[in-house]
Amino acid sequence: MKFQPDQLAGTNVITRQDAGELWVGQTRFQHSLLVPWVGSVQPWAPSLPQELTAEHFEQVLALKPELVIFGSGPRLKFVSPALTRALIERRIGVETMDTGAACRTFNVLVAEGRAAVAALLLSPDAA
Repeated sequence: MKFQPDQLAGTNVITRQDAGELWVGQTRFQHSLLVPWVGSVQPWAPSLPQELTAEHFEQVLALKPELVIFGSGPRLKFVSPALTRALIERRIGVETMDTGAACRTFNVLVAEGRAAVAALLLSPDAA
């Protein structure tokens, strides 16, 4: 699926998402990612929801978002609130959806000027 988002200068935009791969701008990735609204895209260690730990969400917190869009893979899978406790305690919104929906939602939020981070799970076996 190819996206054609509106874009604010200097922001990250997810331009394409297929099974097992994402493009942020013109760069292709085949692993899980943290995509902040501005700045460098970061690799993210987990590739499946069951691999997530609270430390993975601490890595998200370091990006100082106002909102986190968590993409759980090809299907919607909620994680325990205990894993996102550090975000919730700081009143940072966390929304969970499948990775495709998370990409689209992230682009809309960034186009609105929101300080969002997309935490996206990509399984290397999904390609």
